[in-house]
Amino acid sequence: MRILLTGGSGFIGSHAAEAMLGRGWEVWCAVRRTSSRRFLGDSRLHLLETDFEDEAAMEAALQGLRFDAVVHAAGATKCVRKSDFHRHNTLLTARLVSVLQRLALRDGASECESRLPRFVFLSSLSAINSIEGEALGKPTAYGASKREAEKIVEACRLPWVILRPTGVYGPRERDYLMMVQTLCRHIDFAAGFSPQHITFVYVTDVVQAIMRAIEGKAEDVTGHIFTLSDGETYTSRDFSRLIAGELSALKGSRHRVLRVTAPLFVLRAVCRCGDIFMRVTGKAVTLNNDKYNILSQRDWRCDISASRRLLGFRPEVKLAEGVRRTVRWYRQNGWI
Repeated sequence: MRILLTGGSGFIGSHAAEAMLGRGWEVWCAVRRTSSRRFLGDSRLHLLETDFEDEAAMEAALQGLRFDAVVHAAGATKCVRKSDFHRHNTLLTARLVSVLQRLALRDGASECESRLPRFVFLSSLSAINSIEGEALGKPTAYGASKREAEKIVEACRLPWVILRPTGVYGPRERDYLMMVQTLCRHIDFAAGFSPQHITFVYVTDVVQAIMRAIEGKAEDVTGHIFTLSDGETYTSRDFSRLIAGELSALKGSRHRVLRVTAPLFVLRAVCRCGDIFMRVTGKAVTLNNDKYNILSQRDWRCDISASRRLLGFRPEVKLAEGVRRTVRWYRQNGWI
């Protein structure tokens, strides 16, 4: 298999690249000149430097190359300006799809559908909040940009598969790292007094879904949107309790934490401060006004029955084991 992967320098993309190489596939990673190479050191990887803002540059980089599948994992989860989500998530997807279709047409692949590369797009569960009748919470600029990108994929001529993972965690992930670092300081902070139902999926299970989307029978997987989680529903306290338990296991004694629950307006104030910081410094931070709508949402439950039935998705890592692996990786790599 010859695969084009965008976002290979990122959290999910780097794990996907390793799994693909482990299958003996030929992997081409499209990266920006400024992209980190920290997790792209395998000599078997082919790196394609290009400007994602320039459609002509993307086309030139891909000219003459043919792929069995394209996995589009590049994008932004936090931005200084809301308009940047549209630029990084929606417009980038539009450019990539346009280039791939144009090259396929030029190579005559469009005349034979079986020669078109399968296009696997990594979206987000947040996209559903921009769909009338399906929303579980308030729409966000991030979720809206992913939903608009989904529409572009749905309208393209390539055989497509869309994956919507819920909260993805695991080694190399930095947003949940903040919670682990807070618990390392013996503070367990939660916002909102009403129950919160949340879902998770471990990064290797997302990679499993990507591989199944590439290898699955076209009649089963293409033209479908698949939701991904580990199949369970948790509370934020479940997550923090497991992290504290793993920290206790690492130190060989009980890791005591002070549990603090604050009203949602406190989280709102912190996120507003994050927005001010971003405007002043031009640097994106995790806690901001757009993120507030995600963190304050009380219901993140999702149904993965279609993913099990059609995609053959079988989540292998439940939260307890995933937290154990993640916290230990953070410790071994000096992140905590």
